[in-house]
Amino acid sequence: MKKLMIPFVFLLLLVVSACGNENNNASNNNTDNSNEGNASSSETITYEAETGPIEVPADPQRVVVINSFVAGNVMALGTNIVGTDSWAMANPRYQEYLENAEEITDQDLEKIIELDPDLIIAASNTNNLEQLGEIAPTVAYTYGKVDYLTQHIEIGKLLNKEEEAQKWVDDFKARAQEAGEEIRAKIGEDATVSVIENFDKELYVFGDNWGRGTEILYQEMKLKMPERVKEEALEAGYYTLSFEVLPEFAGDYVVFSKNSEGDTSFQETDTYKNIPAVKNGQVFEADAKEFYFNDPISLDFQLDFFKDSFLGN
Repeated sequence: MKKLMIPFVFLLLLVVSACGNENNNASNNNTDNSNEGNASSSETITYEAETGPIEVPADPQRVVVINSFVAGNVMALGTNIVGTDSWAMANPRYQEYLENAEEITDQDLEKIIELDPDLIIAASNTNNLEQLGEIAPTVAYTYGKVDYLTQHIEIGKLLNKEEEAQKWVDDFKARAQEAGEEIRAKIGEDATVSVIENFDKELYVFGDNWGRGTEILYQEMKLKMPERVKEEALEAGYYTLSFEVLPEFAGDYVVFSKNSEGDTSFQETDTYKNIPAVKNGQVFEADAKEFYFNDPISLDFQLDFFKDSFLGN
């Protein structure tokens, strides 16, 4: 398994498996005791998690998110996060929302208790789900269980803000599709776009549902994917490639989600410089830390990035 998979399986296979009825019951019984004094604990709603219903605060005030791929959804809906993991904390797009949040892991049970959360959002593969459920109502998600926009609506339901979440989804789809029409009109209906990323000493190319703006480019804008990318990455979500075959996967346009601390020496080689997209100035570089996710904060940023890059707005 490639090096990327260690952090990325943690990241990318995050998110709706909920704790299980036993954990939920423990969480429910604990809510009034562990969150005494929190305004949000006085009223609850029933959220239909993947494994069944769970009582959660109707207006959560102190949320711990041990799941990078939904942290941005919570922030976008204006809900206060008091603790989250290192991947979310490192995202430049999230900084203004996390000024008072602390970095935590699923091993930091004492620290999480001290944060006094009234709701915990985790991933299906988060460690210590049972113990977390004893601290506060805990809902876990499995990444990819639902599509990226449905995921935002699910977080809206959990936070009792479904109408707000749906409104953003409808507006985003309209904006992204309109931009897609403009871009296709400019670059041509048959022009291809690929999304690559460097991590450590590896290169990756992505399908249409693995963050990095892929959902916008392929699902909403209806831009075309190179055949080699379609063959190798569409079903799996991403594909590890050697530098030597990069030209086979490079579209007419390339979006490069760039980790500056990773190996970028390949950009100095003749192989890279002779890729048509490179020679034509059609490689758009983005900061990988801003491009990983597919929540509203990330998606709005990615959409603006694509409009500026393709249309020169």
